[in-house]
Amino acid sequence: MAETMTMNRVIHAAVRRDLDRLAAALDSAPDGDRSRAQDLRRAYGNLHAELVYHHEGEDRLVFPVLVRLGVDQALVDEMDAEHHAMAEALTSTAAALDTYATSGSAADAAAARASVEQTRQVVDRHLDHEEAELEPLMLPHLESPEWKQTEKQLRKRPLGESGRFFAWLTDGMDPASQSHLKATVPAPVVFVLGSVIGRGYHRDIAPVWRT
Repeated sequence: MAETMTMNRVIHAAVRRDLDRLAAALDSAPDGDRSRAQDLRRAYGNLHAELVYHHEGEDRLVFPVLVRLGVDQALVDEMDAEHHAMAEALTSTAAALDTYATSGSAADAAAARASVEQTRQVVDRHLDHEEAELEPLMLPHLESPEWKQTEKQLRKRPLGESGRFFAWLTDGMDPASQSHLKATVPAPVVFVLGSVIGRGYHRDIAPVWRT
């Protein structure tokens, strides 16, 4: 059976993309380059913030609705436990990148790279689990009034944060994600939010991944 693309999967793809970028950047980081180390810490900080926002929204809005719609509480509890494990892993990687940003040393870059790999395993385990087991239970309800209201609440975000989100989401987006976003959000909205309001991302974060 073909997988159904969702905005949840689009966000997951962006998370995986940035973790891949960070791992590759740390693999090639020059010894003693503190400026590069600080850039990578800043780019990771953006990813960290987006992932925390995404999962806090699930905890606060999505999971309670799914339980009310009949999803097994035990499965939701598993998702919640995985969120806690991810939070711990992400915090550990942030600490490793803080250390690396202070020294710029190859040794600290290697330690940060090892932390990124551990975090990526924790993140992938959760994202794969959510896509395989939770999403199929969510799909039949996407057109329900309760789910539509949940989506509306999920989209409530300060304009500047929305701009940063769309700038981040569309930076190096894969074709499947592009196609879904195009069918879901009007192109002018994506342009204004991502390119105009989200220009700070393009100034401060996107160049880090192109170096």
